[in-house]
Amino acid sequence: MSEDTLSMLAHLFDDMPDASQPIYAKLKQAITQKISHGQWQVNQRVPSEAEWVKALGVSRMTVNRALRELTAEGILVRHQGLGTFVAEKKAHSALFEVHNIAEEIIARGHQHRSELLVLESAKASVEEAVMLGVRTNHGIFRSVVIHYEDDLPIQIEERIVNASRAPDYDKQDFSKHTSYEYLMTTAPMTEGEHLVEAVLPTPTECERLQISPTEPCLQINRRTWAGDDIITVARLLHPGSRFQLFGHFGR
Repeated sequence: MSEDTLSMLAHLFDDMPDASQPIYAKLKQAITQKISHGQWQVNQRVPSEAEWVKALGVSRMTVNRALRELTAEGILVRHQGLGTFVAEKKAHSALFEVHNIAEEIIARGHQHRSELLVLESAKASVEEAVMLGVRTNHGIFRSVVIHYEDDLPIQIEERIVNASRAPDYDKQDFSKHTSYEYLMTTAPMTEGEHLVEAVLPTPTECERLQISPTEPCLQINRRTWAGDDIITVARLLHPGSRFQLFGHFGR
């Protein structure tokens, strides 16, 4: 067993809680604490199952379950033929809330920038009118923005906006602030809905997100209201490997 492995496993049991939990659950918690406290770094290889068994004196079944569940939760990642490693943290958003993506990225200690691809005024098509709850040919705005976290694209934001409730939308500089900031100032949200789906990206979306054609994406279709009016409908597309949604439920 290498010195690096011995160092990683030293005093691991010291971090395990005394609560009456199954050993695999205690092991999961101890590993998670090592990662969250920065003692184990992103992309650092973790010991093999055999090394865990030898060092800690626990069963292979216990170790396998702990590592398998941590991998399923995105805390660890397994690479065939190489071993198991500490996974990179995915960006995440709250499932039942609407936040400014720029603020979320900055809160994670990273830099946000955006690239505006489309910003135009138009008349609502039949489909767009239905989504916004307005008449066909009602004035709308369309925009397409790519949001970056550091140098990686993390979201394609495709949006239609009710022009009568956000009349200066097409005059905004979305390289300096987000659509969220303008819309929350002009027509503060009182209600919203999300529809979340796993989808495969189109070739154009693969190019924009810098991902392979086989990588699944997380798509959020969102509508938001101000009072009785639907203000905006957005389609938000995220690479599955870089993003996750989080929700907390009370009793």
